Amino acid sequence: MELGTYDKPLVEVRDSLDLANKEQRIEELERKMEEPNFWDNPEEAQEQMKQLSSMKEDRDTYQKLVSAKEDMETLIEMGQEEDDDSVVPEIAEMMEEFKASFDAIRIKTLLSGEFDKDNAIIKLNAGAGGTEACDWCGMLYRMYTRWAERKGFTIEELDFLDGDEAGVKSVTFQVNGENAYGYLKSEKGVHRLVRISPFNAAGKRQTSFVSCDVMPDIDKEIDVEVRDEDIRIDTYRSSGAGGQHINKTSSAIRITHMPTGIVVTCQNERSQFQNKDKAMQMLKAKLYMLKLQEQADKLSDIRGEVTEIGWGNQIRSYVMQPYTMVKDHRTNAETGNVDAVMDGGIDLFINAYLKWIALGTGAKEEE
Repeated sequence: MELGTYDKPLVEVRDSLDLANKEQRIEELERKMEEPNFWDNPEEAQEQMKQLSSMKEDRDTYQKLVSAKEDMETLIEMGQEEDDDSVVPEIAEMMEEFKASFDAIRIKTLLSGEFDKDNAIIKLNAGAGGTEACDWCGMLYRMYTRWAERKGFTIEELDFLDGDEAGVKSVTFQVNGENAYGYLKSEKGVHRLVRISPFNAAGKRQTSFVSCDVMPDIDKEIDVEVRDEDIRIDTYRSSGAGGQHINKTSSAIRITHMPTGIVVTCQNERSQFQNKDKAMQMLKAKLYMLKLQEQADKLSDIRGEVTEIGWGNQIRSYVMQPYTMVKDHRTNAETGNVDAVMDGGIDLFINAYLKWIALGTGAKEEE
């Protein structure tokens, strides 16, 4: 895109972000914050502060884009009037920054789903591939952790099970940050690794699989009935990486919802009560999402546990030998820089997925 072609897209972004109404809402909340009883309900006040911060960020980001465009136009005009080519490198650098900022805010306009703004809960399960699959599970856990760090998000580990020899059999963790679910819903599915396994003495190329289930951390107030007779609650001893705060007593909780077969676990809170509370929250969120998907006749998509972790179900392939390539099979987005992807550089795939969903196409990510 040349600079002049951004006029219409900028207007579309402004309208998609609903900045006129947000500006009005910002003024209302700022007046409300000055009221003496604003902090009488701390939970509500915190939520309103969060809303205010988010709306201000959208407004300020858009205003910076408009200002940057105007600055470049002025610089171009001055260079043309004075026949000065020395401004070209500066304009090129400004243009690259402008494009990156515009793409980021344009992607944000695609996050309009009911739960897109929520935190995300991810569960990784090692599938076919034995020890190699467990190692692959640990690699994906690190990839998502690095991605979250880049975004300024935080990771809260909820459940962890070591592999028998190496890596991770399964891990459940929460990614806390604005639009975390909106971004990470793109990762739901089976991830396939092809490489020469360090665990294979013959040095043969091996294929392994890990399933990734993603759901929003829906507020506790969602209207979902969970009957006592429909669930089985088991306690067990916490184990695995878990960190310094993990409780080694039998405080870990596993809840099985017998009508659906959904199983949720939590072991990393400080007490059995807290683990049970978090696990029940996760179960309600899963049941709520299941209900929504049933209405849309997409039950198989939300019940990740019943998806076979193997051939034919992968959403993305990561090939490390004999060549390097990461390719998303839904959008056709791809890159040869596997190391960058494994270090958290997955925005290419997230952005391509969001555009693919919005446009209903499998076109490649725009260059």
